[in-house]
Amino acid sequence: MFDYDLLVVGSANADLMIDVERRPAAGETVLGSDLAVHPGGKGANQAVAAARLGARTALVARVGDDAYGRLLLDSLRAAGVDTVGVLVGETATGVALITVDPSGDNSIVVSPGANAHLTPTDIRAAVSVFLASRVVSAQLEIPLESVVEVVRNLAPDSRFVLNPSPPRPLPTEVLAACDPLIVNEHEARVILGDSCVSEDPEDWARLLLAKGPRSVVVTLGAEGALVCESTSGVTRVPSVKVDAVDTTGAGDAFAAALAWKLGTGTPLPDAAAYAARVGAAAVTKRGAQESYPTAKEVGAL
Repeated sequence: MFDYDLLVVGSANADLMIDVERRPAAGETVLGSDLAVHPGGKGANQAVAAARLGARTALVARVGDDAYGRLLLDSLRAAGVDTVGVLVGETATGVALITVDPSGDNSIVVSPGANAHLTPTDIRAAVSVFLASRVVSAQLEIPLESVVEVVRNLAPDSRFVLNPSPPRPLPTEVLAACDPLIVNEHEARVILGDSCVSEDPEDWARLLLAKGPRSVVVTLGAEGALVCESTSGVTRVPSVKVDAVDTTGAGDAFAAALAWKLGTGTPLPDAAAYAARVGAAAVTKRGAQESYPTAKEVGAL
């Protein structure tokens, strides 16, 4: 019996957000809205999103002993996330600088801060949490060597889900553990490298699967998503049409919902369809963690 439906290993950031009419060109200054500070970071976002849906969730991460760290811990605990694996101290909490344009699209620059200090030693120290978790999810806002250590500490019957963001080439050991590997267009192109000569996302999915993951999900924004498994080929998952207000954290909501549903035994295409509804609900509100829906709200959508 697993104690946690989902263990998330990843980043925790303070999101510093400004609305802009347009992004500045090189050397240009533009005026924006008042600064808003929200709890964020891909790891913390996924943990909160899953907990809001009803998953028993834990997080392994690092934050600073500062106001931003306290903001993040308060948000995690309010959502019901177990923070036993969140380490505090050493260096300042990570920060993401985010601009949001009138269409809801965002641009993000991350200063890793404490996230860069989540080491393989920290991962090994949390082995008891890994053994108690049905599904483990990770991203790449922490050191890659720590993600490798995550793979090495998975429980025998657990499942590993990876969103390689920000993208970089991945070791074979990590790729082989992914079930699924979740990528958007940019992430797919980076991981495929020179082998990405096609403009067809279905080809990207097949090429990524050939690199070793057990399954692949390619998210396509307003075009929905693609699911690729060796047993059933490529399946298209339609999008859910909503009026987008802010896309910040929507991909994290999708990944969290997908990982949780897979842990319940839901087939991958059905889990992706549910995750698409969760991501759609998230873009209808401002911020990342504040925008994440409950299971009841997803059902209403």
